[in-house]
Amino acid sequence: MRSRPFSLQLLHDTMVTCLALFKITLPISAVTQLLVQWGAMDLIGQILAPLMGVFGLPGEMGLVWGSAMLTNLYGGLSVFATLPAAGELTVAQISVLTTMMLMAHGLPVEMSITRKAGVRLRCSLVVRLGGAVIAGVCLHVLYRYSGWLAVPTRALWQPPPVLEGWQAWLIGQGRNLLSITVIIFVLLLVMRMLEAIGVIGWLTGSLRPFLRLLGISPAAAPVTMIGMFLGLSYGGGLIIQEAHSGRLPIRDVALSLSFMGLCHSLVEDSLLMAVVGGHWSAILVGRVIVSISVIVVLQRVLTHLSPVWLQRHVYAAKSTTEQAD
Repeated sequence: MRSRPFSLQLLHDTMVTCLALFKITLPISAVTQLLVQWGAMDLIGQILAPLMGVFGLPGEMGLVWGSAMLTNLYGGLSVFATLPAAGELTVAQISVLTTMMLMAHGLPVEMSITRKAGVRLRCSLVVRLGGAVIAGVCLHVLYRYSGWLAVPTRALWQPPPVLEGWQAWLIGQGRNLLSITVIIFVLLLVMRMLEAIGVIGWLTGSLRPFLRLLGISPAAAPVTMIGMFLGLSYGGGLIIQEAHSGRLPIRDVALSLSFMGLCHSLVEDSLLMAVVGGHWSAILVGRVIVSISVIVVLQRVLTHLSPVWLQRHVYAAKSTTEQAD
């Protein structure tokens, strides 16, 4: 008799979480598709081109990073595969580029998810772009002055061309919605089971020192780890539910989502960038180190800012006791 209420609650939580995500992703994806068709990627690429020299990259790579920021990693890689300069990059250069793409991609959709959870868009944008720029500069300096990885790159895989048109977009969105629904259902089920047998409590305790360094309370440990290893859409979807239920303070939401934004899908996305030529020292180790450093600085900055300033520039949701900390 107990299984039916549990099942119904699980289905309800799944639908609530998915609907919250779909209300964000579908409209933003449609607008992004329009921008792509209107040439927004070319405009962003032209704006970024003069800046790419700071990272030791040719100006054409601005179009690659701009495409990734507007669409996703595959969109950026598809543009990358069409550029003649792509075959002339060293391993160090492709590692810098892919790390920056990992830390700042899919911004319209992903930042809208963080906005729904309670973090203002301008805060998310500063963290994502700031983290990517810091990583790009640091890695470029490291590789340039050490001479490490200054060899021609050898990609193991070339991305297929991205299909254009609204029919392809609708098919892709349908597949995404179905996969997200299934994965969120499984994640919620597994989290309930792990919570029942005490694994969540053990995980929270084990991660306490790491989370304390980031300024995140143990209550946010499970969803933060899901975001790190599976992706911001899944971790963000779950954290929206936690935030709206009142179980997570708004400061934890902001720090957790900021960390997930810089450092998510550690396995899948890192492997993707590895097969196109990115080196583990950048796409994995460098990304994690820079992400942790940025969040450590961010949480200390938040501590010294007034509640009024935080509510105006950082928190999109109403905060109570957390802002008084």
